[in-house]
Amino acid sequence: MRILVVEDDPKILAALKRGLERQSYAVDAIGNGDEGEAMATTEEYDLVILDRMLPGTDGVSILKAMRENSIQTPVLLLTAKDKVLDRAEGLNAGADDYLVKPFAFVELIARVRALLRRNPQSIDSNIESHGVELDRDSFTARRNGTSIELTAKEFALLEYLLTHTGRVFSKDHLMQHVWDYDADILPNTVEVYVGYLRSKIDKAFPDQPPLIHTRRGFGYVFGEKK
Repeated sequence: MRILVVEDDPKILAALKRGLERQSYAVDAIGNGDEGEAMATTEEYDLVILDRMLPGTDGVSILKAMRENSIQTPVLLLTAKDKVLDRAEGLNAGADDYLVKPFAFVELIARVRALLRRNPQSIDSNIESHGVELDRDSFTARRNGTSIELTAKEFALLEYLLTHTGRVFSKDHLMQHVWDYDADILPNTVEVYVGYLRSKIDKAFPDQPPLIHTRRGFGYVFGEKK
């Protein structure tokens, strides 16, 4: 899952990026409103976390610009303002949730998972499909009870494919949702990581049906081949 964080406090921004990446999310971290609006309205994200008060374009204006451009990505608004009218303004502008500073990171993660519930599996700590199980809390993976050792990026890619079982995704789509904007991505990066996963998920279990498939001209899909 790819998240945009727009926050002008460098310490908070760095802490959010670091903490969210530890939860296996790809994170684009932006420190001003103008660049934040450009990213929010031109790039594809699964979630946007917006500080309400920003240099340049403020968070509510960014939110309004997103909704005016028919971008329905879930938005979590962060603010030091805790008055009812301030919260109402943000929610009326199209925010999906509101978190008042200072906040505990564990609460932010809980709200992030809740906002990603448009995919029903995205809020569960444990997800399973076709015998493959992922535990988001311990970042462990198993197939039919056998442990699978994955790197952070392999886990993130498998998580995205598994939570969208049966859907075909192009390389570009996977790059946009699993890697952040600043990642050093080569044209065959996705292909390479799909190869890593196939070795660990499919080839390591020769007595089981393969689960990661290529649809030529379209992309990759997770699930048993029909």
